[in-house]
Amino acid sequence: MGIELKQVSKRVGAEIHIHPTDLVLDAGGFNVLLGTTLAGKTTLMRLMAGLEAPSGGEVWFDGKNVTGIPVQKRSVAMVYQAFINYPSFTVFDNIASPLRVARVARGEIRTRVGKIAELLRLTPMLDRLPAELSGGQQQRTALARALVKNAPLVLLDEPLANLDYKLREELRDELPKLFQDTGATVVYATSEPLEALMLGGHTATVHEGRITQYGATAQVYRTPNTLLTARVFSDPPINTATVDKQGDTFVFGDAAHWPVTEKYAVLPNGIYTLGIRPHHVTVTGEHADGVVVRGIVQIAEISGSESIVRVEVAGNSWVSRSHGVHPFEVGDTVELHMQVQRCLYFDSGGELVAS
Repeated sequence: MGIELKQVSKRVGAEIHIHPTDLVLDAGGFNVLLGTTLAGKTTLMRLMAGLEAPSGGEVWFDGKNVTGIPVQKRSVAMVYQAFINYPSFTVFDNIASPLRVARVARGEIRTRVGKIAELLRLTPMLDRLPAELSGGQQQRTALARALVKNAPLVLLDEPLANLDYKLREELRDELPKLFQDTGATVVYATSEPLEALMLGGHTATVHEGRITQYGATAQVYRTPNTLLTARVFSDPPINTATVDKQGDTFVFGDAAHWPVTEKYAVLPNGIYTLGIRPHHVTVTGEHADGVVVRGIVQIAEISGSESIVRVEVAGNSWVSRSHGVHPFEVGDTVELHMQVQRCLYFDSGGELVAS
């Protein structure tokens, strides 16, 4: 079994940091906590680790109630975004320190430290002190020290944020594979939706101290249960607008209309909130199901091989994200091609309809 929160809450004075939460994470799998800064991700991880006691509820791990058991008496590994290393220890000794505390044999220590150092490209630096390393190298050392423990619960709080782009991309791919056969339950916090998608596994979306949805990462992304979850799991922000279902047609003000598909035919006529992600509203018309909407350019920028344009569409501020370089000037009228098959529809309470 993995980690389970049973009505866990956290208050600090009059402030509620975590509302009563029930959550069962994928045992022996890779779990992502996705949310903006101050959403509550770090607090949830500290509660899981035993670094903080919940104000209410219980924390269970491997079928045992571990509420109130301090972190020193648990087998937990945790890495923060801000790296922490012993300044007077070499890189080798930093990585080996938890194994020595656990009285692992010297030969086994050398083997395990060597393996993890090779993975994190620290082998040439094993004799150096932390002060002789770059910030990225110090973070990799802290990460290696956590990973070498082979703990059954591994908590990673945005551990790649301080690494350079290339190494971050490589480790995003390697980390899930590294834990695949260990049996460890891994919890990884991030504020980046793209990172969550790349890591895969299962994702819990977090907003203002609440878990809004938990499930297979791809499933949560494709079918968010609420508009709030869709907003957490979209960067740039998901585009929204009010649409009116009139019989067999969705009407988007004077901007556009399109046929209601069989999936939504049973919906009552009336007002819904449409949600569509920026890469499904493009300045090119390569999609057969595209519906043209027009708008006025507010902001335009080129990012590598992509064009990102903020456009006013029927009184709504939308973002379009397209492949290729498409220069626009502020104030231009632009045609956007909206993939209506990719539209999500939410009712007046923000709940997804016809998922």
